[in-house]
Amino acid sequence: MKLRNLLILLALAGTANAQISVPAPSPLSTVEQKVGLTDVSVSYSRPSMKGRAIFGDLVPYGTMWRLGANASTKIKTSDDITINGHDVPAGTYALYAIPNQDMWTIVIHSNTSYWGTGGSKYKVEEDLVRFDVAVNSKYPVAIETMTFQFSNLTTEGCNLELLWANTQVVLDIKTNVDEQVLKEIDIKMKGVSSATYYQSARYYYNNDKDMEMAYEWIKLALVDNEKFWMVRQKALIEAKLGKYKDAIETANKSKELAEKAGNENYMRMNEKSISEWSKKK
Repeated sequence: MKLRNLLILLALAGTANAQISVPAPSPLSTVEQKVGLTDVSVSYSRPSMKGRAIFGDLVPYGTMWRLGANASTKIKTSDDITINGHDVPAGTYALYAIPNQDMWTIVIHSNTSYWGTGGSKYKVEEDLVRFDVAVNSKYPVAIETMTFQFSNLTTEGCNLELLWANTQVVLDIKTNVDEQVLKEIDIKMKGVSSATYYQSARYYYNNDKDMEMAYEWIKLALVDNEKFWMVRQKALIEAKLGKYKDAIETANKSKELAEKAGNENYMRMNEKSISEWSKKK
């Protein structure tokens, strides 16, 4: 009898300790984006409307909010950036907001350990920065589940949007891509390859930097390595410098090299450029 009772107790204990896996009401999500040369990500738990009124009700006005559910929302950046013009050094931060009807206060906080907003443990002196941002409370589509998304990407920045219910908040992120690329150019020029000269010249051309420097680099790139796409880059730089006669001659050379390589796309691009530049020389 004692053995039987012991077995029953063990079975009941095992049943009591059993864990059942169920879906999280506000599932964890991470969105990541390469912005210029910088990796930016946001990790947050995503609550849904479920028929509830959100801002001014479930999320009260004038009260610190974790920008999601459960633990505090985290923003991580691999390099120094600015958000709405405010410096944010490389690292991971908690992201909070104080919502109001027409304006939100965004809080970037250095302590990432809190569940929610941290309550009485929260220290204002640990804020990295606070700033106000306008809110669009008439977003045309009702967003059921709270969403962070990256939009309007450029080579140097993007927007980070928060969407929930009929509310949209947009943060402006800028990176130091010019500083990063120029630093890399300076380093690599000390042991320069044809490819490095070409990449540097192309970057200067695409971003309207010093065209005379870009011209010197592309000429150096072509000294021992005349590829049709590199020769075309020289033609483009010459045209931007107003050297249309030289640009036409260079484009013809690129066209000939592209024809030998069987690249019809570059042949067409050069023909179009030659036609355009012939009207300007």
